[in-house]
Amino acid sequence: MDTVAHRGSIMRAEIIAVGTELTSGQKLDTNSAWLSRRLLELGVMPCWHTTLPDDLEIIVTALDLSRQRADLVVITGGLGPTLDDLTREALARLAGVELVLHEPSLRHIEDIFARRGRPMPERNRLQAMLPRGAEALPNPLGTAPGIWMTVPRTPCACPREEHPLNLGLAKPRTTLIALPGVPSELRTMWQTIVAPRLQQQLHSPLVFRERVLHCFGLGESAIEAKLGDLTKRGRNPEVGITASDATISLRLVAQAPTDAEAQALLDADEAFIRQQLGEVVFGSGDDELQHAVARLLERTQLTLATAESVTGGLVASRLTQVPGISRFFRGGIVAYQTTSKASVLGIPAHLLEQYGAVSAPVAEAMAQRVRQLFQADLAISTTGVAGPDPDERGQPVGLVYVGLAWTNGVRCCEVRWFGERLEIQSRAAKTALNELRLHLLRMLPATR
Repeated sequence: MDTVAHRGSIMRAEIIAVGTELTSGQKLDTNSAWLSRRLLELGVMPCWHTTLPDDLEIIVTALDLSRQRADLVVITGGLGPTLDDLTREALARLAGVELVLHEPSLRHIEDIFARRGRPMPERNRLQAMLPRGAEALPNPLGTAPGIWMTVPRTPCACPREEHPLNLGLAKPRTTLIALPGVPSELRTMWQTIVAPRLQQQLHSPLVFRERVLHCFGLGESAIEAKLGDLTKRGRNPEVGITASDATISLRLVAQAPTDAEAQALLDADEAFIRQQLGEVVFGSGDDELQHAVARLLERTQLTLATAESVTGGLVASRLTQVPGISRFFRGGIVAYQTTSKASVLGIPAHLLEQYGAVSAPVAEAMAQRVRQLFQADLAISTTGVAGPDPDERGQPVGLVYVGLAWTNGVRCCEVRWFGERLEIQSRAAKTALNELRLHLLRMLPATR
C-alpha cells in the first residue's frame, strides 16, 4: 500500500476540479470548498484550488505543476463514461503508463446496470480503465471508481530547497486521489474510504480546527478595527474576514499538537471576539439570521407575524426554512401595492397620502396591523424602494423602513442599502430579521 509522503510538519494539498461546466460558470464548484474543510480536519493544509476545463493537455499540464508543489492532490470530476471525461487518461499520461482494465470495477459497473434492468453501454467500460499501477477506490453509489496513485515529485521551477517541507525525503512522491464529481458520491467515498486511509497514513504532528462566527450590523473595516491585531497574518489561530450579502463572517483556523489545545485557542479568540463585538455576533457554523431568530423565539415562547412590501415575502420564506418554526411563526402578508396596504392590511388612507408607502409611519402601521390580524406577540414589517428607479415620490433606491410591533409598543428603523434590486431585497430581509433578533435578545431578562 502506498503511503502519503510529506516534507515536514505540515502537509500541503491541492484540490483540482475538472469540468468545462465549472470554468464556464454553468455550475458552481461546491466540492472544493467541502474538501478543504475535510482536509483541515486531517491536519492537511489546502494551499491551492484549481479549476480546469475538459481539455487533456490543460489537465496534464496542471497535474504536472501540482505534483511539483503539493504533497497530496485531490481531483474531482472527469471520471464519467463520455468522451469529455479525461481525468483517468490525464493521470496515465502524467505517470507515463497505459490504461488497463480493472476487472473488479467492471463487474461492479455491470452489476449496477443489471440491478437497474438495463444493458450496460460499451462506453461504460471506460470507467473500469485505470492507469497501470494505480489502485481503484470503490464507489458504493455510482459506476465510476476512484483512483489512488503516486508519482515522483519532479523538480520545481521555483526551488524551495530550504523550505522545511523539502527536508528529509530522498525520493519524494506526490499522492494523487481522483474522485467522482457527483457530490453525494464524492462525500460518501471520502468519508468511508479516503479519510480513514489518510488518517492512518498521515501521522501529522498537528491538527487543524476551524470555527466560523457570523456578524450583522457592522461592515468589514469597522469589525476589523474593533478586533485590533486579531486578523494579523501569522497568528495562531489565523482569523480571516469575509463579507457575503452584508453578513460578515470571521473564520478562525487553529493548529496545535492536540485537538484540545486547538479548541482552547479557538475558545480564547471566540471569547475575545464576542466581548468586542457583543450583539453584532449572531451565530456560528452554518447559522443564518433566521436560525438565531428561531432560537430566541423558542427561548421566549413568543409568536410572530410578518407584513412585507419591498422584500416580497423573503422574511417569511427564510423563517420557514427553519424546522419547527411553525410553533412560533403564525403567518405573513405580502402587501406589495399601495392599494393592498390599505385594502388588505387596513393602513389608514391619510397615512399613505401624507407620508407615502415608503415611510416610517406606514412601516409601523403595517407591523401593528399584521400583529393584530394574526394575534401574534410580535410583528415585523418592511417597506422600501428596491429599484432600479426611485418610487413615485422620488424616494431613493435602497431606502428601507423596518417596523417592529409588540404588545406595548412599536418602533421603526431606517436603513439605506446600495446594490442591485435583489441585493437590496435580500439585505432588507436580513435587516428585518436582525431587528427581530435584537428585540428578542433584550426581552430575555424578563423571561427568565
